[in-house]
Amino acid sequence: MKIIYEPRFNYQLGLLKYLHPFDGEKFSKVITELDSLNIEIIHPVGPVSPVMINEYLNELMRKLVLSKTLVFRALEVPKIPFVSFDFLDNKILLPMRLAVAGTLLGAENTLSSGDIMWNLSGGFHHASNVNMEGFCIYNDIGISYQQLRKNGQLSETDKVLIIDVDAHHGNGNAYSFKDNVNVHLLDVYNADIYPTSDFTRNRVNFPVPLKSGVEGHEYLDKLNQALKLLKADYALAFIIAGTDVLAVDKLGGFKLTVEDVAEREKLILSHLKNLEIPTVVTGGGGYSKQSASAIAAAIKACSEL
Repeated sequence: MKIIYEPRFNYQLGLLKYLHPFDGEKFSKVITELDSLNIEIIHPVGPVSPVMINEYLNELMRKLVLSKTLVFRALEVPKIPFVSFDFLDNKILLPMRLAVAGTLLGAENTLSSGDIMWNLSGGFHHASNVNMEGFCIYNDIGISYQQLRKNGQLSETDKVLIIDVDAHHGNGNAYSFKDNVNVHLLDVYNADIYPTSDFTRNRVNFPVPLKSGVEGHEYLDKLNQALKLLKADYALAFIIAGTDVLAVDKLGGFKLTVEDVAEREKLILSHLKNLEIPTVVTGGGGYSKQSASAIAAAIKACSEL
């Protein structure tokens, strides 16, 4: 296993960090908690290029540059008149572009080496090629998939798997790949909360909708049942390992513990390793002070796979 991390993944927002529950500096906290482990950390050389993003986002990127209102709305914070677009770009959008680069780097490396690659950031599963929402501006998996196809590392017929265990349904990925029969989605999500689009929920190949209040044993049992449906015919797998499933998280509605999250990731990665599917893990959501500890615990639990 290799960890993908860049100090600029962290959102250095000053007092503005109190406007959103997301712990923007949790990535550095994870690295600190992993100090005792002998795990290789690799860094994206730089953020994804504007050209690459434009190819994927098309009209959306033009709108994004022209209107910081759209960005505020997508980040779920009130519009602040004195905050410039340059501030948003440097403090939030640049870290997100670096996260996209991390997901692409992870995919390229796992396809060539077979190593499990763990991008601490990324997993922006509410963004699509036509929309940004839910604290997700760029769809890193969609952009990575496009580049892998363009670079010849994936063919048109290669099957790709997205396992989404963030507490929220991955509507952006479902929309982005709505017409691609070779991209399959396994989504374990809280059916009682945002986003509630039937169109994107129906796109999921292996849906695991759960009710609010689900605890670890039931969650892990339902996940395990879904994993058993998978076959060893995927060229690549992405995991969106959101920690908003934690009981202390105010946005997820589930009641998992840090230990449950660690067991979840170990269960998924063990299953994919048995199927010999190259895998890249992405961060996903997580809006509590326990998020960093849960990520670190999961990495430690999976470090010997």
